[in-house]
Amino acid sequence: MAEGEGAAGVKAAANARNWGRTRAWVERKLPPGDRIRAVVALRGGWTSRMRRLDIEGPGAPYSLVLRSFVKPFYVKHAAGLLTREAGILGLLAGTDVPVATLWGVDATAEHCDHPSLLMSLLPGSVRLDVDDVERRTGLLARQLAALHAMHVPERDRPRAYEAWTSPERVRVPVGTARPELWSRAVDVIRREPPAHRPRFLHRDFHPGNVLFGADGDRPVITGVVDWVETSWGPADLDVAHCATALALLHGVPAGMRLVDDYLAAGGVISENPADHLYWRLLDALAFAPDAEKVAGPWRELGREDLTPAVLAHRLEEYLQALFGRYG
Repeated sequence: MAEGEGAAGVKAAANARNWGRTRAWVERKLPPGDRIRAVVALRGGWTSRMRRLDIEGPGAPYSLVLRSFVKPFYVKHAAGLLTREAGILGLLAGTDVPVATLWGVDATAEHCDHPSLLMSLLPGSVRLDVDDVERRTGLLARQLAALHAMHVPERDRPRAYEAWTSPERVRVPVGTARPELWSRAVDVIRREPPAHRPRFLHRDFHPGNVLFGADGDRPVITGVVDWVETSWGPADLDVAHCATALALLHGVPAGMRLVDDYLAAGGVISENPADHLYWRLLDALAFAPDAEKVAGPWRELGREDLTPAVLAHRLEEYLQALFGRYG
């Protein structure tokens, strides 16, 4: 998790409501003599309550990150989600993928007030601003290509991917001037999923889950976070998810550019344009009608310009661009 990632700026008391059992569990995970000095809420996520824990003791101070599921839906599914993330952090430890170090997990809230995962604090911060977008997109593409090229033994492979929408669940924007565009897009995903060579997927790879630092005046990736949805499936789907997010954040050209950077980095997508279009639309339609589910956290991180109207317009333009290129 990120150093300085959207800190709320208000230190919460360590004995705050619904925190006592979790604090005791965390402190049992710490080296002898270490204790929690301060708790700082982190912003930018919507599935979890994220907190930075500042630790002091005999040695140098340091910080950890605590992810806790508090919303009923995620509490219900926490055992699978947090166990998966803990396993992936272990799998990626020692690789070139910049991930947090696992300190502990209580996926069923046996010891904590809520299902929780404790991990190290990664350097860097989320970058959703409009500066240097092209260079950051290239870095995202290279990181994705490296993830998809990983060899994962069969015994360590995560679950098969899940689709996040279906033709019956798509919500078309009210008042759209292009209903035929939406109907055409929904028709594309009515088919059976295309055949594909499955690969290791982050599954929720987008700018909000990647941390950036700097090497001189150049951006560099310092961390990839949020591994609860890690899956085994088509590389096209990971590319699609990141591309949709870029189109919504920075405009359609940014979303369309990602696949070119990904291929230049050695990534592999379906050779059949119709198959690639299926995966791109399967992801994009899950954001309909206005991407509000992700827009709230993005606005918390400074992108107040991303109103529902702006995002609905960009999503529609993105659908049109995908048909123009692949349809």
